[in-house]
Amino acid sequence: MKVIVDGTEVAVAPGATLLDACQAAGVDPPTLCYGPTIAPKNACRVCVVELEGSRTLVPSCSRAAEDGMVVHTGTDRVRRSRRMVLELLASSVDLSSPAQAVGWIEEYGADPERQQGATVDQPVKLDNDLYVRDYAKCILCYQCVDACGEQWQGTFAIAIAGRGMASVVSTEWDAPLTESACVYCGNCVQVCPTGALVGVVEHTMRAEGTWAPERQAVTTTVCAFCGVGCNLELHTQDGRIVKVTSPPDHPVTHGNLCIKGRFGWAHVHG
Repeated sequence: MKVIVDGTEVAVAPGATLLDACQAAGVDPPTLCYGPTIAPKNACRVCVVELEGSRTLVPSCSRAAEDGMVVHTGTDRVRRSRRMVLELLASSVDLSSPAQAVGWIEEYGADPERQQGATVDQPVKLDNDLYVRDYAKCILCYQCVDACGEQWQGTFAIAIAGRGMASVVSTEWDAPLTESACVYCGNCVQVCPTGALVGVVEHTMRAEGTWAPERQAVTTTVCAFCGVGCNLELHTQDGRIVKVTSPPDHPVTHGNLCIKGRFGWAHVHG
């Protein structure tokens, strides 16, 4: 299929999205709620583009590409929409963790102080030894819910509870994770785009001011706990493992791991 993006014609395969077409044209629309392993929920709307013939702006992450489409990614209408979305999000949640969001706020001239809505500020949940839930940074993108539920893990330990500004990601009856169905695979942590879910080590280092991604090396290896063959990405800083992820494009894991693969590395340091 042929799609024209900002005047550049690109070829995309059937099933591709407008986001795929944009990236093929060398354009990278901002995305927050989108992840390569989770079906798009169209939650944040920061990736919208202008599609000729469409009355409204369309989310590029989920809009299927069709032959002959003409797309514009940087019109005034698109930029105004993205600016407003970023202002609304940043005025209600903490977007300081994802570096790209901070850059987008500056790029689009967003001023969160213009919005005087309610916030979802709430205490950090520290109820287990493996990962932290800081829902003051949550944009309700549903990625963690889908990763825990039908799309990958099948545990269904969490869901969206409440309505409107009171909506939150929650375990059943808001029980502590230790009393929930959570199996601590950490796949929710892997897909979280805003830092609402992070490992305890990362959370502690950020609080101490010692977390330094620019000094971290990433080494890909194979998990040795069993014979499945899951790929691990070991993030090391100053010679110590500080986080483990998995490549989203790996044919075995698709970014998913079990509790051993993601969190079972403390023994490496004795």
